[in-house]
Amino acid sequence: MTTRPRKCLLLDTSSLYFRAYYGVPDSVRAPDGTPVNAVRGLLEFITRLVQDHRPDELVACMDADWRPQWRVELIPSYKAHRVAVETEAGPDEEEVPDTLSPQVPVIEEVLDAFGIARVGVAGYEADDVIGTLTARATGPVDIVTGDRDLYQLVDDARGIRVLYPLKGVGMMQATDEAVLREKYGVDGPGYADLALLRGDPSDGLPGVPGIGEKTAAKLLAAHGDLAGIMAAVDDPASGLTPSQRKRLDESRPYVAVAPKVVRVAGDVPLPAFDPALPKEPRDPAALEELAARWGLGRPVGRLRTELAAAKPLD
Repeated sequence: MTTRPRKCLLLDTSSLYFRAYYGVPDSVRAPDGTPVNAVRGLLEFITRLVQDHRPDELVACMDADWRPQWRVELIPSYKAHRVAVETEAGPDEEEVPDTLSPQVPVIEEVLDAFGIARVGVAGYEADDVIGTLTARATGPVDIVTGDRDLYQLVDDARGIRVLYPLKGVGMMQATDEAVLREKYGVDGPGYADLALLRGDPSDGLPGVPGIGEKTAAKLLAAHGDLAGIMAAVDDPASGLTPSQRKRLDESRPYVAVAPKVVRVAGDVPLPAFDPALPKEPRDPAALEELAARWGLGRPVGRLRTELAAAKPLD
């Protein structure tokens, strides 16, 4: 009898709790008046994801460092516009809404009490944790994120997709290679090159001036990958326009370092953890206390029920 490969669901946790924060009214509050809309929304997201996708494994991937110094050293503008506080004594702090930051520790405590694996590594973003877990996976993987950067990990041959929320998590775009080719004209690895060339203002990536998404896709189609495009700069017969050749040539310093910034790491030193979907809470007493303190009885109860009943899809 052949054993079915274990299906893993990887959560880009901060992406999902940001989405929950803006999708659930801040009138959702704990008994002491503290907003818990992001906490409640994330729990509801996870409940729906378990219900719809029946994973064997579930990992909440965390941003231990949302703006790693090694990326900033390569491209100083990386996420610079998101910095709220910058000091010599400590890391930059990401500018987040005042009522969201206090909810993050609550989210972490609730996940831990449930026994849902929560993995973050100092010096790396959640994307890098996801990239490493994806590289190690032996079965199908669904990555749940509102960040298109992770499209670079899509790989049909290995069963790796991105579930991109269109409305809550009840309406998801299951992004595979066919979707990428239709929307962007590239495959998974090609998406990283496309993003590098066109730039991304939301991440502080300048891109190559004058080369937008459509032009980048055409260049990749003609020359294969970033290395092929840069080789074409030195080939008078390559078919590049004079303007493209000039802009790419002038952008060599950026193109030389940007791949390491744009591509997610696949070799993060992860701690030991159990990714198995829990059937029952790891710490029921702590979970009950958290549910009472933060007014989360209903979402906690629904997730407990769903986890207890969850059976993987065949």
